[in-house]
Amino acid sequence: MNTNKKRYIFPICFFILFLTSCNSKNPQNTSTQNDYIGNELTELNNRLSKGWNTWYTGSVLTHVLLPECFIINFQLVSGQTGDTLKEALFGRDDYDSKENVIPGPHSYDGSYTELLAEWQDISIKVQSAAKDDQLYLLITPIRYSPGDELLIIPQMLWGRKGDITVNNGLIRANTPSGDIEVTAVGGQFKITPENIKASLREVIALSSDASKSTEDIEEIINDSKTKFLAGIPNYKEAKELHNAMQTVLAWNTIYDPINNRTITPVSRNWAAPAGGWVLFEWDTYFASYMLSLDNKDLAYANAIAITKEITDKGFVPNNTQPGHKSEDRSQPPVGSFVVKEIYRKYREKWFLDELFDDLLRWNRWWADNRDIDGYLSYGTDPYDFGNVKYRSTRGIGKLQGAKWESGLDNSPMYDDVVFDTTFHQMMLADVGLMSLYINDCRSLAEIAGVLGKTEIMKELTERAEKYSKKLETLWNDEFGLYLNKNLATGKFSYRLSPTLFYPLLAKVPDQHQARRMIDEHFYNPEEFWGEFIIPSIAQNDSAFKDNLYWRGRIWAPMNFLVYLGIRNYDLPDAQKDMVEKSKNLLLKSWLGEKHVYENYNAETGQGDDVAGWSDKFYHWGALLGFIDMIDEGYVPSPQFPLK
Repeated sequence: MNTNKKRYIFPICFFILFLTSCNSKNPQNTSTQNDYIGNELTELNNRLSKGWNTWYTGSVLTHVLLPECFIINFQLVSGQTGDTLKEALFGRDDYDSKENVIPGPHSYDGSYTELLAEWQDISIKVQSAAKDDQLYLLITPIRYSPGDELLIIPQMLWGRKGDITVNNGLIRANTPSGDIEVTAVGGQFKITPENIKASLREVIALSSDASKSTEDIEEIINDSKTKFLAGIPNYKEAKELHNAMQTVLAWNTIYDPINNRTITPVSRNWAAPAGGWVLFEWDTYFASYMLSLDNKDLAYANAIAITKEITDKGFVPNNTQPGHKSEDRSQPPVGSFVVKEIYRKYREKWFLDELFDDLLRWNRWWADNRDIDGYLSYGTDPYDFGNVKYRSTRGIGKLQGAKWESGLDNSPMYDDVVFDTTFHQMMLADVGLMSLYINDCRSLAEIAGVLGKTEIMKELTERAEKYSKKLETLWNDEFGLYLNKNLATGKFSYRLSPTLFYPLLAKVPDQHQARRMIDEHFYNPEEFWGEFIIPSIAQNDSAFKDNLYWRGRIWAPMNFLVYLGIRNYDLPDAQKDMVEKSKNLLLKSWLGEKHVYENYNAETGQGDDVAGWSDKFYHWGALLGFIDMIDEGYVPSPQFPLK
C-alpha cells in the first residue's frame, strides 16, 4: 500500500486559507461550462467545510467550528502521576501516550459523535451534538481516581484570528465573523484566564447555548443520537458492515486548512504526523467509492482532491502531503473506474467534466512512461527533490521506489526482479498493472462516451485492446494462470499473488480460463484457499510465513479487486465465498474491538499489529464489508456498461 511505515513527525503548520482552483482544464468546455463547474466545486466546499465537527487531525478529543477555526480541546490530567494526555487517536498504542480510544457512532456532518477514551486509570465517554449551529458536549466519567481532571482548552487553529477569554465558566472567542460562546454548565470547575479544569467526579456538560442546563444537554445529545441511528437505511444483515465502514470513514474525515477542503485520509495516525493530512492514491479513490454509498459530497470531494494532486508530469502521485508529493511515481490506476462508478449512481456530468482531462493525462502517462516492449511495468523517475528529508525520497530512482509505485511495498513478487537503472523500471511484465490499466482504459472510454468525446473514446478503446492482446501472452496454459514475466530472461515468474487474478477485472480471460484460474488456484489450499482469504502471497511461497505487510497478510483492496473481477464471469461459488469470507474477516475484529485494520493475519484472521505495520483504524480495511454491500445490491452493479 503506502510508501513507508515509519510515522514522521512534523509540526502542524499554520497557513492562511485559500480557495481551491475550480476551473475546468477541459479546452472543449465553454466559459459558461467552466463557470458552472467552478460554482459546483465552490458550493461543494462550502457545504462540507462548515459547522462543528472533529475536524482537527491531531486529536479526536478536539471539536472545531468552521470556518472560524475555533476549537474546544479536551485533555486528560492524572491526579496520581501528574501526567497529561494532550492528544488522543485511535489505535495509537505504539506511542508513549498509550491511550485506548474506542470509536462510537459519528455522523459525517458532526450532528452526533461518540467515543470512549481510556488512559492510565481514567475512562470517559465523550458525546457531542451539533444542532442549529450550536454545540453540545457531554463528558461522562466511567472510571477515575481522586484528583483526575478534564482540561478544557479553547484555541484558534491554523492562524485564524480571534481573541479568547475565559471567565466564570464562559468561554468567549471574538472572531472576524462574530462572537462565539461556550459555557461550562455542569461539573466542578477550576477556572483560569486560559482554560477550565473540571473534576472527573461527576458529569461535565458544555454548550454554546447558555440557556441549556445539563439535563437539557443530555436530552439534546440523546435525541441527536437517536435521530442519527434512525436515519441510517436498513441494510439488514449488512448493518454492522455498514457501521464499520461509515464509522471509520467519518472519524477519519478532517479539514485541510491549506487548501480549504474536507478530505478523508487513510487514518489520523498517518495524517497527523505528516503535517495534518496525507493522501495516498488508490487508498483515496477506494474511500471515495465507499463514501458514494451514502455521502455524495464526500465521495466527490475525495475523488477530486486526489485527482487534482496530479503532477506536472501528468500522473496522480503515490502520496501527497503538505510540502511534498511523490514526483517520481504513481500508484495502481484505479481512478477512472472509481469515478465511473460514482457517476453511475449520481449521474452528474459536471463531476466527470471536472476530472476527465486529468484522468486522460494520467492514462496516457502510463503508456508513455511505463511500457517495455508492449508490456507495462512499475518504475520510478529520478528528480531533484532538494533538501526534503522524507523517507520516501530514499527510493527515488531505485527498485524500492518502483515497489512503492506498485502499492505492494515489500511484495515477494518483486524480490528477485531486475531493475533497469537506465529507464528506472522493473524488468517485469506485471499482470496486475496491465489488468488494472486495461480496466482504466475501458472505464475512461465509457466516461468519454458519456461526455460525447468520440475520438478520445476510440483512442482509449484501441489502447485497451492493444494491452489486452499483450496480456493474453502472459497466460500460461500449462499452469492455468496468468503469470508475471521476467523481461530480462523471458521466463515466467511463479511467485503467486492475488494480482494474477486481476485479468478477470480486465475481462481478458474467456470463461474456460476464468474457471481454471478459480479451480486450480483460488481454491488451491496450498496457494490461496483457506479459512481466511486471500493472502497477499501464496501459502506455498517461502515469504508467506514472514507475515509482514505484503508478505503473506490479507489486504482488503486485493480481496476487493479480485471480487470485482469474479463478478464479470459465471463463477457463483467463488463470488459467494469471497463475499462471505471477506465480511467475516472484517467482523472478527470490528465486533470484538471496533477496529478496522490496514491488513490481517492470513493464518489467524486477526488484525494484529505486527511491528507497527497494520494500522488499527485504516479506512480501506472496510472494503471487506463493501464487497458484501455491492453483492447485496446496495451499490449499483459495476460490471455492466454505463447507459
